[in-house]
Amino acid sequence: MTQQQYEECIRACLECMEACNVCFDACLKEDHVQMMAECIRLDRECTDMCVFAVKAMQTNSPFAKQICKLCADICEACGNECKKHDHDHCQKCAESCFRCAEMCRKMAA
Repeated sequence: MTQQQYEECIRACLECMEACNVCFDACLKEDHVQMMAECIRLDRECTDMCVFAVKAMQTNSPFAKQICKLCADICEACGNECKKHDHDHCQKCAESCFRCAEMCRKMAA
């Protein structure tokens, strides 16, 4: 992996984390918050995983590839859930999750 690829993946993870945090907060304010439960849960899990992946890459963890693979899977699950909802924050979050999943898969390859 080149330093640039690491940096691009780290940036994608940080952007995804931010989108998930915004989505999480906005989902809690939606009228039908029960309908957003799975979205909220996955936003939290995805945020945690992105933080973990960034740390693994920054510290050159020998497990970085496996962590990035898991991060990609969780990002994809979160993106698939978010895209079911019409809210702008969910659609933006889904985009960010899919971009992060793609970058993490490249890292894991």
